Amino acid sequence: MQTRATYQTGQLAIFRRMANQSGGLVDGEQVFVLENNLKKFFHNLSWPKTGVSCAPVKEKLNQLLPVLFVAVFALSRVPGIFLQNFSVVYAFMFCAGVFFPKRLAWWLPLGVTAITDILLNLFYYHVAPFGFYLLLNYAIYAAIIALGKWFGPRASFLKLLLGGLLGAAIFYLVTNTLAWLQDPFYAKTIAGWIQALTTGHPDIQPTTLEFFRNTLFSTGIFTALFVAAAKLTAPAESPAEKSAGARDEESNAEEKPEEANA
Repeated sequence: MQTRATYQTGQLAIFRRMANQSGGLVDGEQVFVLENNLKKFFHNLSWPKTGVSCAPVKEKLNQLLPVLFVAVFALSRVPGIFLQNFSVVYAFMFCAGVFFPKRLAWWLPLGVTAITDILLNLFYYHVAPFGFYLLLNYAIYAAIIALGKWFGPRASFLKLLLGGLLGAAIFYLVTNTLAWLQDPFYAKTIAGWIQALTTGHPDIQPTTLEFFRNTLFSTGIFTALFVAAAKLTAPAESPAEKSAGARDEESNAEEKPEEANA
């Protein structure tokens, strides 16, 4: 495909040949003035459509990310869509903390989770719509959102991927430790705690460790997808934002030696 510069150069060359063949209808100064006018004209032309900025498109896509994340999360909660414990929830909570603005990062993921939990309990599991165990889950989800805010959107892709996996691991450790403490089936020893974290109840399949494997796998996949979508559609930083970020990094680097000396 022709570039803008190639197109302009070709048109100006044709114009010069026409002027030379016209028997001197225009002099050199007129040609120079007309060339400048043509350059301005071609510069303002939208053809060819190469190099057109896609910043507005990226910005609109970035604004739609919360809708996309919620849609994927809600779909994943439909029973039978994925394997057991192949869940989007931990990636959703973590990435909401990373990329969603201010209060939206809290009320949107927690609110959607509460609504889907109530609907599942009423129409699928046929149990009470709300229970104490859900409050515990939401408290851990809030901690995962806070973890995402601590990482922040400036973190690298790899760091955010590891952060999402860390959030899933925190949920696994906390919930299964509490199950070990509350369930009389488990001996209140290190061996009993390890059993709660690995095999779980022998009459319940798959085992706790297999659940955790599916959790890590699904969290890694969806964290990678969410982070990639957010970073690919993120608007470019202005020079002022870049310099502000550089100053923050320099100040943090200066504070660390001072703390060490203290």
